[in-house]
Amino acid sequence: MKRYLRWWKWVLALAVLAGVVTLIGKGIATRKAAATALAAAAEAKRANVSIELAPTDTFIAKSITLSNGLPISGSIKAANNAVVKAKVAGELRGLIVREGDLVKQGQLLATIDATEFLARQNQAQKIADAAKAQVDIAQKNVDNNKSLVEQNFISKNALDTSQATLDNARANYAAALAGVDVAKKSLDDTKVFAPISGMISVRGTQPGERVGIDARIVDIVDLSRLELEATLAPSDSVAVRAGQAATLTIEGTTSTVRARVARINPAAAAGSRSVLVYLAIDNPAGLRQGLYAQGVLATAKIDSIAVPIEAVRYDKPAPYVQVVEAQKVTHKNVTLGARGTSNGVAYVAAQGLSAGAVVLQGNVGAVREGVSVISAKMN
Repeated sequence: MKRYLRWWKWVLALAVLAGVVTLIGKGIATRKAAATALAAAAEAKRANVSIELAPTDTFIAKSITLSNGLPISGSIKAANNAVVKAKVAGELRGLIVREGDLVKQGQLLATIDATEFLARQNQAQKIADAAKAQVDIAQKNVDNNKSLVEQNFISKNALDTSQATLDNARANYAAALAGVDVAKKSLDDTKVFAPISGMISVRGTQPGERVGIDARIVDIVDLSRLELEATLAPSDSVAVRAGQAATLTIEGTTSTVRARVARINPAAAAGSRSVLVYLAIDNPAGLRQGLYAQGVLATAKIDSIAVPIEAVRYDKPAPYVQVVEAQKVTHKNVTLGARGTSNGVAYVAAQGLSAGAVVLQGNVGAVREGVSVISAKMN
């Protein structure tokens, strides 16, 4: 009897286990079917996704002349500037111009007290007048001695002595006149004039101060002609020529300005061996000396099928662009080539695209392949 009951318990346990396994299998199958149905529905939904593009969202791939070049940077400087210094020492008077004031070439900026220099000029003039009187006396002596020699009243040696005295008096007179010129020059230097037209950038002293020789009074900059002073490596400077164009971005501004190579320093710097290049800015209106600028100097031109650099995507193993074909988005791998600018926009040569391909701009972002384009007004 006991053996019979033990056998019955095992049969019942196996039956319960089989029922549990059957229920679990049915649950798993049900969940798999539901997941498959949801995935199919999601795929169908994604297949029906479409986007509408704005006119600025696309770019037509075409052959573009790219200006390939060198990155440059540096500070903007005025082509013409002047540091006005005192030529004589004295008390500064009449300086009324300040930073930002416009001045004209030849304009009187200030004066230095001329009392001492006027007295020196008068002194030099008196010395010259005295020397002139000595010349007149010596000339009369020579004339008298000539007459006496002709009458044999005096010897020829006496005439020669009087002639030497006259020559010495004339030399003294010439030296005195030179002293007058020096004194007059010093007197003229008490007036401080603007050597160029421009704006006052620095006022180095104040009225009433006593200034010494070569003391800095004001700095003048001419903002009508500005230049970028850029430093290039020796290897890069070989390709630079006068007249080459550049596109610059100025510190503090979002717009770009154009420049061209005006001059190239014929000598490299002693330590770094770098070469200075000076680029004249075409339209300097609104710019100031000392601003920092950076950009690209065009050293070569390349014709190639190109797209904006921002349109190229790198979230796959190979770079690609998003192209609209048959009103659907497709991804096309491209081989990137030279980079350059055209009309201030940065482009990159893209092999693998044909002219006329409609490329999505970088601002659109990542778009999955197969997405329909309902209405795209192509750029």
